[in-house]
Amino acid sequence: MTYSVVQWATGGVGVAAIKGVLEHPNLELVGCWVHSEGKSGKDVGELVGVEPLGVTATNSVDEILALDADAVIYSPLMPNPDEVAALLRSGKNVVTPVGWFYPGEKEGAPLRAAALEGNVTLHGTGIAPGGISDKFPLMMSIMSTGVTFVRAEEFSDLRTYDAPDVLRYVMGFGDTPEKALTGPMQKLLDGGFIQSVKMIVDEMGFAADPKIRANQEIAVATAPIDSPTGAIEPGQVAARKFHWEALVGDDVVVRVTVNWFMGQENLDPAWTFGPAGERYEMEAKGNPDFTVVVKGFQPESVAAGLESNNGIVATAAHCVNSVPAVCAAAPGIATYLDLPLISGKAAPRLR
Repeated sequence: MTYSVVQWATGGVGVAAIKGVLEHPNLELVGCWVHSEGKSGKDVGELVGVEPLGVTATNSVDEILALDADAVIYSPLMPNPDEVAALLRSGKNVVTPVGWFYPGEKEGAPLRAAALEGNVTLHGTGIAPGGISDKFPLMMSIMSTGVTFVRAEEFSDLRTYDAPDVLRYVMGFGDTPEKALTGPMQKLLDGGFIQSVKMIVDEMGFAADPKIRANQEIAVATAPIDSPTGAIEPGQVAARKFHWEALVGDDVVVRVTVNWFMGQENLDPAWTFGPAGERYEMEAKGNPDFTVVVKGFQPESVAAGLESNNGIVATAAHCVNSVPAVCAAAPGIATYLDLPLISGKAAPRLR
């Protein structure tokens, strides 16, 4: 069965998602929403650097809502619940990496109602949050009994993230510690990562306090550091750590951590990735304990990451490969706990 797909937004994830749809045997690209007037009216192939596809990009929301399509891969920089609700009410399933991985009742109720009205499904997915911060630790915990602690952690060099305005003005790199600590990043991250922690808590049955403990740490530059935002000067923010923890009494039972650095040199405190380098880690303590290290989602070098960031491509792939299962799911909101095993598909030349 072939599902018709609309791509919403053509940033890094959006471009990778379009290329993923073109490679998927059960998906067909039929539409594309773009933010800028300059992209509207262009063939989508031109926008993503491939041959013409016969699909024209539009910045008209009404045109997208009127399209006859099975699903939308919704990947703007910032989520807009009203946009998602309108897509759902128009009868389009929505797969997105920008939220709703495991929403609470207050956040989920309006979108669940919109999905039921449109007889479709909303699914949040991605890499972290989503995926490595919840789905895969849960999946691997089947190998252990009597679990007492679960950890998911990212170690990434953000010099490979080719979005200088986001790095400086949203994520706070190159800013003063005071401004970064009071800036929007903690709140922006809380929404997704708190859902990750709660999914693990609920599925594993921890009697944790419903309030998730969140905190952050900052390292500053001790000498100028080259970065996509320009030089980070001494005293400016050059590395950030964010932590989310669930506790049963005084015991931390789930911890999700993000370590984002602008390299490993000239930092105070002198943080490093350690000998394992950039990676994702998942750990469970139980019978037996285990730790899983995942390499490959971070680029091999800063230059390679600025050309194509593996983590962004992986985020898009998780969305693309989920579309058929989401289209087949019961109407409403579907989390990882509601969907079957999903895999990638063989390359076209090997099918």
